[in-house]
Amino acid sequence: MRDIQKLKADEAPAVLPQLVALLVDAVQDGASIGFTLPLSTNSAERYWQEVVRDVDQGSRTLLLARREGVVVGSVQLGLCTRPNGLHRAEVQKLLVHTRWRRQGIARALMAAIEQAARAAGRSLLYLDTESDRPAEAMYEQMGWNRAGEIPGYAASPDGQLHGTVIFYRTI
Repeated sequence: MRDIQKLKADEAPAVLPQLVALLVDAVQDGASIGFTLPLSTNSAERYWQEVVRDVDQGSRTLLLARREGVVVGSVQLGLCTRPNGLHRAEVQKLLVHTRWRRQGIARALMAAIEQAARAAGRSLLYLDTESDRPAEAMYEQMGWNRAGEIPGYAASPDGQLHGTVIFYRTI
């Protein structure tokens, strides 16, 4: 998808409201991404400001997917900065707005984040995702390796505990 871009920290203020809307949409839809309901706009904005600080410091990559000029998806790459882990990174918070799902955006973001990881000199990626959700099947279809499952790992936005599946991929 040609509408995927790597966000620079100084570009963030222009898209911050769209990022907030994307995060709020995901949490309202039940995505287990570290937040519970209700998610206030202020909390979502503070979260994105933390992400942008990490981008500015070089410890995180943030990719955005746009359609018709609007941010419809994002994915992050948390770069390990410890000397023994400079070869690895964690794929985090793959989000696609509910109105734009089932159009290949998540797959395009995943392909793009793998390219960004290679460009950053990373050869091992890992991620976690909620058990028995569509993302789990997508990662398997994309060739990610299932490392295992942890039951009762995290609470969904409504507070119910669910398992998480850990995946990894060498690139």
